[in-house]
Amino acid sequence: MNSSFMENYKAKHQHPLNRLTHYIGIPMIVVSLVYVFFNWRIGLALFVIGWIFQFVGHFIEGNQPAFFKNPVYLLMGPWFVIQKAFSGLRRLLWN
Repeated sequence: MNSSFMENYKAKHQHPLNRLTHYIGIPMIVVSLVYVFFNWRIGLALFVIGWIFQFVGHFIEGNQPAFFKNPVYLLMGPWFVIQKAFSGLRRLLWN
């Protein structure tokens, strides 16, 4: 991914509570996209609740989600969470 996209994403997610809501909400949204094929009600609930987490985080941060200006940022959130998860896992296993 383009580093300027990631830098802009990081700049819009400085508040710890915003980051926390994203660490919860983004995986919920991603899982919902698969789960909807098995149980659409649960999938839809996960999707909606995940997005609520996202918007609450941005309310706390005091800014709008970046995807309002460029839909590419819809991919940055999951990519950021994956990077953080692997970084944490790497620290756990090799330190």
